[in-house]
Amino acid sequence: MNRPLRVGHRAEAGDVLRAAVTELTAAIDEGGDHLPDTEVIAVEKVLKRAAERLSLSGRHTVVALAGATGSGKSTLFNALVGQEVARSGHLRPTTTRPAAALWDAEWASGADDLLDWLRIRDRHHVALGGGPALDDLLERDRPAPGSTDGLVLVDLPDIDSTRVTHRAEADRILSMADVFVWVTDPQKYADARLHEDYLRRAVQHAEVTIVVLNQIDRLTPLQAQECLADLRGLLRLDGLGTVDVLACSATTGAGVAQLFAALSRAVAAAEATRLRLLGDVRAGAAQLRSHVADTEAQLGDKADATIIDALADSAGVPVVLASVAADHRRRAAGATGWPFTRWARRLRPDPLKRLRLDAARDPSAATAFPEELEPVLQRSSLPQPTPAARAAVDLVTRRLGASAAAGLPQPWAQAVERAAQPAAGSLSDALDQAILGTSLHLRRPLWWALVGVLQVLLAVAAVAGVAWLSLLFALAWFQLPVPEVPTLWYLPLPTLMAIGGLVGGIVLALLSRAIAARQARRRVDTIALRLRDRIGTVVTSQLLAPVRDVLQRHRATREHLDAAIDA
Repeated sequence: MNRPLRVGHRAEAGDVLRAAVTELTAAIDEGGDHLPDTEVIAVEKVLKRAAERLSLSGRHTVVALAGATGSGKSTLFNALVGQEVARSGHLRPTTTRPAAALWDAEWASGADDLLDWLRIRDRHHVALGGGPALDDLLERDRPAPGSTDGLVLVDLPDIDSTRVTHRAEADRILSMADVFVWVTDPQKYADARLHEDYLRRAVQHAEVTIVVLNQIDRLTPLQAQECLADLRGLLRLDGLGTVDVLACSATTGAGVAQLFAALSRAVAAAEATRLRLLGDVRAGAAQLRSHVADTEAQLGDKADATIIDALADSAGVPVVLASVAADHRRRAAGATGWPFTRWARRLRPDPLKRLRLDAARDPSAATAFPEELEPVLQRSSLPQPTPAARAAVDLVTRRLGASAAAGLPQPWAQAVERAAQPAAGSLSDALDQAILGTSLHLRRPLWWALVGVLQVLLAVAAVAGVAWLSLLFALAWFQLPVPEVPTLWYLPLPTLMAIGGLVGGIVLALLSRAIAARQARRRVDTIALRLRDRIGTVVTSQLLAPVRDVLQRHRATREHLDAAIDA
């Protein structure tokens, strides 16, 4: 709720105004790109006008007398000044341009600067103590001596004038005045133009608004009370139920002293200027607040599994995992395979090297490029995503944008959706670098070395057995004495060595292949978790962080606007 600052009461309006201006400026800085340009420009004009007004004379309070044709506004202006200054009339507008009356001990340059800023040429100096007679006021209600010093009373052209230039001039001064005195009469106090075009839009200026029912001399006391009650009811409908409503007769002077005392109190309080500007700032903040939602979506800290799955398929993770499994089986066969066929496996291509992922497998591999150029020069050779994979990525990013943008005004929603769909090139590059940066290295199994040693022993036994049998065959062929061959389990030892070495090596190779295939699946699961973690980091930086940034700006904009409104 706004602080209850009222004209004529001391208040820290300056501090409140500075706080409101700071909050509104911060709101524009945070959300200006996503707020309507025309309204942002209008609010920036309000802030500029506030700065200009505060830079001018701070000891003067500009009070605007505004009303419709025939309300007696100019007559009331003369009554407040205490002399015939403005020409009055009943049936047609007589004020064609604004006129100002200044209560000032001496005409200071500050007053000239202020009136030049207001572009008012008709200027009348009123000596201190000048104005209406205050004899009918109680002593406690009379303004203090010198309290009118700095009062600038401005008589405006009629707000319902048939001349467009007259209405425009009235609106211009109203946008710059500090205090508003709306003058109406028993015939026009319910006029739609007054209430719909002015009073209803001045809710934020209730603290610096006074409504005067003039010409009560034409009514009986009972009729005057009924009109005042009806007028207060209309003001409550306008949202101005707290404004002061005074009954006056500029002709007879009834109520003029009370009105002049109220204006004197406003000047003495020296807060009217800031209150008026504060009302403008609050109104501007309220205008922008309609373009900001009350809440925004909350994104989780971790990436959604559906998004990671889609990006993993698009980045070629299935190909990487298949290559990891193939590489593990190939290396296992090279370490545990049958020694007599192991050389042939070297002819098979390295699956990770073919994808340029061999460096990720071997952490000791060094690059020939400078460190600052590595992200640019190092690229994998993974295949391009299929149309189906690209469509899946587009679908999940659209869903992310739509869910995050739910409930936001259109400009904010569009910004969120754009943030959830980064450029295809940047996303694919980030995914590629994430895969390159994922370590595919796992500890070499110990059993590979043990099986490798056993394979060597079996191969040596097989070669020794074959050589032994060959020697025995040669001795028998040349009918030379054949030495006695030792046996084991009734089998000749050379035969047992040859057959056992060959069969044992083959069986051990087949068994090792089965174990390696099973182990490859477990290793694929481990590498898959690593890749998903890295892809989750890409999702956070490329998708969630930009979306979260827009939502954060939306929240900050709302909080700054609310703070400006409630200042």
